[in-house]
Amino acid sequence: MKWKKVAVLVLTFSLLGGTMMFADGAMQKVRLILNGKEVEDGGVMIDGKTYVPVRELNGLINYDDSSKKVTYNLPNVSMFLFKGDTPFGIVNTGKLKFKVFCQIDSLKADISSVKVAIKAPDGSIKSIQSQDITNQKDNFWFITNDYTYEFKTSGKYSIGFYMKQGKNADYVLVSEKVVSTQD
Repeated sequence: MKWKKVAVLVLTFSLLGGTMMFADGAMQKVRLILNGKEVEDGGVMIDGKTYVPVRELNGLINYDDSSKKVTYNLPNVSMFLFKGDTPFGIVNTGKLKFKVFCQIDSLKADISSVKVAIKAPDGSIKSIQSQDITNQKDNFWFITNDYTYEFKTSGKYSIGFYMKQGKNADYVLVSEKVVSTQD
């Protein structure tokens, strides 16, 4: 009688182990490096196709639960930084008065507002300017007022352009421009 219990346990664990090995062979976790940074959850490969979490991509994402449909929109955003009439991309540490010119086209999603913010090398983010969008267009320009910012340390600062899809939604980064500082 004891050998029957042992046989049943061996058979159960054999089937369970085989199922786990099959599942592992059909779905495999993969590392996802996005713009030089590893995404924590990564992606998965299933039957030779790689799937990545769309929420990690810069863009506007909308999920409709009733149709089980995900809509992803990434408008084309070109950003230019101006000190007076002169464009720049490298600055010295210290205070600088500048404005950000953003050209947006191919916008296929409804948005309620836009924002420009600057992210310092230490990760702190400071909002430069935001604006509600009342007249929806698929292409438009957004120009900030003159803004004075202190580039405290040398390193890479990023100017981000954000969009919000609804009044209660969060801002989503859709484009960024890197500014390098030097002493």
